[in-house]
Amino acid sequence: MKFFTLILFLITSIYANTNKDFTIYKKEGNEKSHTLLVIGGIHGDEPGGYFAPAFLEKYYKIKKGSLWIAPSVNIDSMIANQRGIYKDMNRKFSNIDKSDPDYKNVQKIKEIILDKKVDLVLNLHDGHGFYRQTYENAIFNPRAWGQATIIDQEKIHSLDKFGNLDEIASMVRDNLNKNMLFKDYHSFGVKNTETQYKDEQQQLSLTFFAVTNDKPAFAIETSKNISDLTEKVVYQLKSIEEFMKIMDIEFERDFDINSYEDVKKLVFDFGTVSINNNIKLDLSDIRKVLRFVPMQKDNNDFTFNHTLANMKYVNGSYQIYVGNILVTTLFPQYFDIKNSTETIKIEVDNNKAIDTTFGNIVEVTDSFKILKSDFRVNVIGFSKTGVDSEDGILLKKSDMVDSFSIDNNKQYYRVEFYKDNNFYGMITIKFKK
Repeated sequence: MKFFTLILFLITSIYANTNKDFTIYKKEGNEKSHTLLVIGGIHGDEPGGYFAPAFLEKYYKIKKGSLWIAPSVNIDSMIANQRGIYKDMNRKFSNIDKSDPDYKNVQKIKEIILDKKVDLVLNLHDGHGFYRQTYENAIFNPRAWGQATIIDQEKIHSLDKFGNLDEIASMVRDNLNKNMLFKDYHSFGVKNTETQYKDEQQQLSLTFFAVTNDKPAFAIETSKNISDLTEKVVYQLKSIEEFMKIMDIEFERDFDINSYEDVKKLVFDFGTVSINNNIKLDLSDIRKVLRFVPMQKDNNDFTFNHTLANMKYVNGSYQIYVGNILVTTLFPQYFDIKNSTETIKIEVDNNKAIDTTFGNIVEVTDSFKILKSDFRVNVIGFSKTGVDSEDGILLKKSDMVDSFSIDNNKQYYRVEFYKDNNFYGMITIKFKK
């Protein structure tokens, strides 16, 4: 019994400090062709490398072939906005100790790369400077990594299919540089690290692991010296699209990749979070701090619809991140929470009452009224002396105190429902502009 306890303790110790697991999304076309694997976020401080694959997951439809996407494989480092809080994950593909917090994720990545269905691998990064074949200055030079497609060697000689790495990378480069740049100096190059003979550090990397296992692999590096996240996302997506064309993967997307404003709007559409299935918050324009959010003391459930969204509990508050961006911090007010599927009736714009349930967002043009029920209603941002429950009162935008809005644009307001000192849920009222 003591031996079993010791083994259990050792196993628990190994995985007690483990990087958060990542999700892989598989988009399959109706017509068979090749399979592209896109891996993002191996470095947590390179947002172009994970916001772009999040776009692939949300906004692309595959008609022919397959697209496998792991938007962020190093979530702990992404939240911390650090290259690697457990040291550099991209230097662990040759050898990694089982006690390493990255062990499970690195092994999982290896297994996915080696899947017989995977035909080509892209590893997405942001790199410093702007790669140039000849030295121009400290930013534009051969030692820079940004704005380049990286290969470990010219060819994988054992492969007929996609083994000509330099030729493929050069095709991608040439097409990217044809009228696809926001600025002329953003031009792309091809950087061959000649890893086997010249770069011992790269021999530990993901792409070298892939090519030494006869899997064509490339790194796409947008420049860290480009401060505009939208521009980096566009360059990553255009690069990926060029690879998909070479691989005979057909796709559709429901946005114009050449419209900067369209892409920017989607980059900063952070989606929603549902808390305990009875609160829903829109994260795209949420205030940096929300206080007195009704929650239970522990085991609160956070459900996001953005692939890069995560929650981190810090000193009694809940920090909400999308990628490396701290979107908001929620300070809870603790209640006993009761689950309820009861219907709430709301009169919207002086029309016939609609039915809704907790955890929904209700759009209003002019006014709303919460109709009488068994619940005590608290409209956050409205108060009237002597009124305990704020139902049965017709409310307009002008009745609300702006500073109590959920969002910066002062459109969203909380309506909370209580009974017998228990919290049952919240409905969000959104005033249309």
